Amino acid sequence: DRIGVKLLDNSIHYLSGEITAENVEACIKWIVYENLEVKEKILTLYVNSTGGDLYQAFALIDIMQSSKHSVRTIAVGSIMSAAFLIFTSGTKGERYIAANTGIMCHQFAGGGGDHKFHDLKAEMKETELLNDRMIDVLKEATGLAPSVIKKKLLPPSDVYLTAREVLDLGIADHILE
Repeated sequence: DRIGVKLLDNSIHYLSGEITAENVEACIKWIVYENLEVKEKILTLYVNSTGGDLYQAFALIDIMQSSKHSVRTIAVGSIMSAAFLIFTSGTKGERYIAANTGIMCHQFAGGGGDHKFHDLKAEMKETELLNDRMIDVLKEATGLAPSVIKKKLLPPSDVYLTAREVLDLGIADHILE
C-alpha cells in the first residue's frame, strides 16, 4: 500500500496491537533493513499496544539497542506491559509520548495451570529471571536504581501513569502536545 511505502521511505514503522511474534518480526526486519544503509539516520517507531509476549518484546529491544541508527519511539494510544518496555528502550532523548497515552507497567505474571512441583519451581525461576530482565531494561532506559524501579514501576499491583509522570521518571523525554 502507498501509505506503508511512504512510511518505509521515511524510516517510520507503526507497531500496534498485541505484541506477538508476527508484528515483532515485521519490526525487527524493518530495523535490520534500515541498518543495511550506512548513512546515519533516525528510525521512528510508533508504539500503540496494550502489551503481549514479553519474550518477543525482549527480542525487539535487543535489536533496537544493537541498531547503529538511533531509534526514536513515539507512544500513542497506549503503552502497556511489554509495549511499555519497548517504548522506554528507544534512544534516550528520542522518546516522545502523546499527552493522552494510556500507560501501564507491571511485574511479569507466570502461566499458572496444572503443573508438577518441579515444573512450578522451574516456572518460578523463569518468572524471577524475566522480572530481573525487566528491571535491567528499565534501569538502562531510565537510570533509576533497581529499588526505585521495584517500588514505583514494578510493585505487586499494576501501575498506571500519566505522560507527565513518565517524563519525570525519565521513561520518556518529551510530551507531544
